[in-house]
Amino acid sequence: MSDISLTASMRSNLLSLQNTQSLMDMTQERLSTGKKVNSAIDNPSSYYTAQSLTNRASDLEGLLDSMGQGIQTIKAANEGIEAITSFVEQAKAVANTARDTALKTELVASKEYAGPGADTQKEVTIKVGDKEYKATIGKATGEMTIDEAINALNGATEVGGTGTLSAAKTITFGKTADGKSITVALAADTKETKINVNVTGLDDIAMSVTINPTARDTSIQQFNDILSQIDQIASDSSYKGINLLKGDKLKVIFNEDRSSYLDVEGKNATSSGLGLSTVTDWSTSTAVDASITEVESAINQLRDMASEFGNNYSIVQTRQDFTENLINVLEEGADDLTLADMNEESANMLALQTRQQLAINSLSLASQAAQSVLSLF
Repeated sequence: MSDISLTASMRSNLLSLQNTQSLMDMTQERLSTGKKVNSAIDNPSSYYTAQSLTNRASDLEGLLDSMGQGIQTIKAANEGIEAITSFVEQAKAVANTARDTALKTELVASKEYAGPGADTQKEVTIKVGDKEYKATIGKATGEMTIDEAINALNGATEVGGTGTLSAAKTITFGKTADGKSITVALAADTKETKINVNVTGLDDIAMSVTINPTARDTSIQQFNDILSQIDQIASDSSYKGINLLKGDKLKVIFNEDRSSYLDVEGKNATSSGLGLSTVTDWSTSTAVDASITEVESAINQLRDMASEFGNNYSIVQTRQDFTENLINVLEEGADDLTLADMNEESANMLALQTRQQLAINSLSLASQAAQSVLSLF
């Protein structure tokens, strides 16, 4: 449009109007975006600094999800520890119950043995449960000693079968310290809850004995069932494929360059990992005491695990809160560099609109001199 000639006043007013329009366009952009710096052209230093702060905040927001999942993994392990602790305490109660249940492994019956006499043999019948055994005591020639009689009784043969009383390992015949009485006692490895023993033919006097060797078999089953449940809970305490109760390791990242992190070491919270052994024999109080000792040790281990996981949980939770606050600081810093003051920009727009209107009026006045030429025609 350089071939069109404008008066000096018109060109001055036109330039002023164009400048006002440019300022209005910039102000309108700020009002529409809410930012005073929308690109590097507006302010390179502020733009790139704000971009760096925003990028870091975005990276940290991605890590917040990882921290949250780490917290959930630790919580899953903690829930498992609480359940396992409850089961271990239950196992201790079962063991204590068994410990308080007396076993009749001591002498259950005895009878003075005078023997059938010299040159005399006598048949003795021994009934144990539904099985019957027979033994012969005495000698056709001479007199049998009490020790020989005991050996004969312990070697009694099964009627209608091939077994012997000693092979059955249910009861044993022995003698008192003075060597004058034959005793009937429960064999050490007997596990039946009730045995009826009847001995006839010993000095012509019947011996009827009811033996209740243990009420601990039920406790043994209960104890072993609890150990099985402990193993199942340890296996079920995983979260997204990580099981801290079966030795898995969790790494929680806290910053964008991965230089700040926490390694959470997993533990073996299975029954074997806690040092708990499956019970096969509680026939002695010593065996029960050994199981109780194992249980008490397991409880202490679980408390240590709970304390360690609790500490890790607190660390991750604190870092998560810190990261959330840091993200807010970064975003606020970026906003301080780029956000526009809406009140100021609104006032600017009103002033520019007024200026634009005045410029238009001024341009109109400036053109009147040229328009007056028309009156000559």
